[in-house]
Amino acid sequence: MTVTGDGGKRPHRFGTHLVLVMLLVTLPVIGLISALDYQVVEGALIAEDGLLREQTERSVMQSIHLVDAGMKLFDNTLNSEMQEGFGPFIAEYERAGRDPGAMDLSRVQKEIGGDIDLYIINASGAIEYTTYPPDLGLDFRGFPSFYDRITEIRLGDAFVADRILTEPASGRLRKYAYMPSPDHRYLFELGLICSAIETDRFDPQYQTLKEDLMRLNPALEEIRIFDCYGRLVNVTDSEGPTDPTVINSVALAVFEEKEGRTMTDPATGRLTRYIFVDLSTPDYPSDTSRVVELIYTPAPLDARLTEMWFTHVLVAIFASLIACCIAFPASRRITRPVQEIVDDVNAIARGDLEHPIRTSAGAEFTRLEKSIGAMIDSLKGNIERLRASEEMTREYSTRLSDLVRERTADLEESSQAAALYLDIMVHDINNANAIAIGYTQFLIDALEGERQEEARKMLSRLEQSSGIIGSIATLREARESGAALTRVDLDRIIRTQVANHPAIRIRYEGHPVAVLADDLLSEVFTNLIGNAEKFAGPGGCIAVRVEE
Repeated sequence: MTVTGDGGKRPHRFGTHLVLVMLLVTLPVIGLISALDYQVVEGALIAEDGLLREQTERSVMQSIHLVDAGMKLFDNTLNSEMQEGFGPFIAEYERAGRDPGAMDLSRVQKEIGGDIDLYIINASGAIEYTTYPPDLGLDFRGFPSFYDRITEIRLGDAFVADRILTEPASGRLRKYAYMPSPDHRYLFELGLICSAIETDRFDPQYQTLKEDLMRLNPALEEIRIFDCYGRLVNVTDSEGPTDPTVINSVALAVFEEKEGRTMTDPATGRLTRYIFVDLSTPDYPSDTSRVVELIYTPAPLDARLTEMWFTHVLVAIFASLIACCIAFPASRRITRPVQEIVDDVNAIARGDLEHPIRTSAGAEFTRLEKSIGAMIDSLKGNIERLRASEEMTREYSTRLSDLVRERTADLEESSQAAALYLDIMVHDINNANAIAIGYTQFLIDALEGERQEEARKMLSRLEQSSGIIGSIATLREARESGAALTRVDLDRIIRTQVANHPAIRIRYEGHPVAVLADDLLSEVFTNLIGNAEKFAGPGGCIAVRVEE
């Protein structure tokens, strides 16, 4: 085809369009199949990654439970030693007359022997006396569950051994035990410092667990374990001592809520899982539960997804090339008959509506020839109808303009006649009213008593009639004048009208205000004050207020 489209751009050949259509059909299908298959593979890989995380978390919980069970066995071997230490402790309390302030705790500490410290906890849950100054004044009410448990022990009569725990002040390992005072006013506590050998035995050696889990799950980047205070547990030989003042707020919140938490870093895509491992038992006051932090990196999954994506892209490209190799020869074979009628269509497009369409082989092209012929005939008829309609519209427009001018002239003539009649009527009525007012005034002066009062009422009605006629004249003048609005001092106009009505009391406390109005504004206030005066009656008062 040689016809140019809008903007002078040469249109593409029908064969090109056919190739594009074939490619637009096949390529999206290939892409859709590849995308759907990739989504299936992606979903499977993500689900597999999720199952692996769940298995990792179950393994962590099982391993910590097994390690805790082993530590309990070692923990219980120190219970008898701790229970024997309460004998001298209670004896000193009795010797001091059950006054903890009079007790010699240092002497009792030496008598018991070993690396052991003594604590006296009052009924409020605070350490009131101790041989270990850093813990003096420590208030356990900040740990409600632990405070409730030691209160229960204080009110009871039994010796209760606790687990080996990390000391809050220094981070050292201690074995704690509790015994109530005979009068149940205080709770005695012993804290045994674990020796280096005992510490090595207590160390759960989680490094092996960490290495095993990382081999099991390549996405696992880091494992950290926290205690009930949100402090990192020093659980590996390779890590340095843990700073007990560093608190992980998230781990502490997970411990308090007893529920796990999942956090995602949008920048790196890392997934951080906090798992609560419940190790609490009613046999021990302290809760040795742990919070495990597992940090997963998306790198392994992203690498597998990227590999699968490249594979699907290569397959889609290869399939697309095959589709192109098939589309080009197929389009040339299909468009060969179409090329035979392109010249005829171009001739018709240039305006030669009488040009015939040559017949090509194929029933479809025969129907196309007939359809184009019918379209041309219909186009000719439409053109004739449009021309006739345009001529009729032009004629109607001319007639309508003449009719509008005639009606406008008639309306202006009627308006002028009505204005003339109104002027004559107003003039005659005013003359009649003036004569009647004069005679009525004469009657008022001549009559007396009731007749004089009736004459006054008659004069009032005549003046009211004159006022109405004056208002009509003023309204007509306002409509005909079309005066422009100017700045007017509203305060001056109001005060002038107030001065013109001395017969009635008018209250006005205004200030200068400029408004846009015409010359008839004073007439407005004359009518307003006049009507108010008429209906206010004798002794009435009129209030005028201006607001911006």
